[in-house]
Amino acid sequence: MHGQFVWYELLTTDIDAAGAFYADVVGWAVRKASMPGRAYSLLTVGDAAVAGLMSLPEDAAQAGAAPQWIGYVAVNDLDRAAERITLRGGTLRVPPTDLPGISRFSVVGDPQKATLALVKGLKERQEQPATPEAPGRIGWHELLAEDWEKALAFYSELFGWRKADALLGEMGVYQQFSVEGETIGGMFNKPPTLPLPFWLYYFNISDVEAAAIRVEASGGEILYGPTAVPGGAWIVHCLDPQGAIFGLLDRSSRKPVGYFVAP
Repeated sequence: MHGQFVWYELLTTDIDAAGAFYADVVGWAVRKASMPGRAYSLLTVGDAAVAGLMSLPEDAAQAGAAPQWIGYVAVNDLDRAAERITLRGGTLRVPPTDLPGISRFSVVGDPQKATLALVKGLKERQEQPATPEAPGRIGWHELLAEDWEKALAFYSELFGWRKADALLGEMGVYQQFSVEGETIGGMFNKPPTLPLPFWLYYFNISDVEAAAIRVEASGGEILYGPTAVPGGAWIVHCLDPQGAIFGLLDRSSRKPVGYFVAP
């Protein structure tokens, strides 16, 4: 499992409102999983938990952190991985920490300041990545980097990621990456208008136009798209009502109609 994304969490300012929003947009069910002193909810597809919802820590909010999605990557040796990150110019935002009976984790910043989490010891049912195309699952992982070549070198050394296909478009090179032979995401250099590099996660949906309409009807905002991408899929970038960025991915290859059209 080393190098695989195995879990996702939304740090938000309103757990209940965020849960209702994503339930409407993506179709997830929401299940309370709070512990004493820690409010937490699970987003589920059927009986399977896909992601978690928790409150944005007060100290992080005071430091200027905004609501955001964070992906967790499994590592064989969490403490060693955290040490290697700092040795290579990254930062520990949350040092290696035990969640008794659940996992050991750390939240880190890569050398270009994109946030990611490391995890070791998730329960077996959580560690099995679902088919990437399955509805309601996280189908793609995208890094908007300051310098994608340096970023890929960093993550390749840390997680064993490898170059997959590369595409050339109006934003320059879009480099896909794989782990254990499976292509799981891509990275490219972010536009200068974006202040910091960040990871963007795409949630699988079956009708991009209907989903985009639900985003706006539920208080979110469309930032980009829907637009077609190579391979016949359609994507849209969105902002939830609390300010977290996410993507939607429709692999059904149907052209949207109405006022949502590709540029």
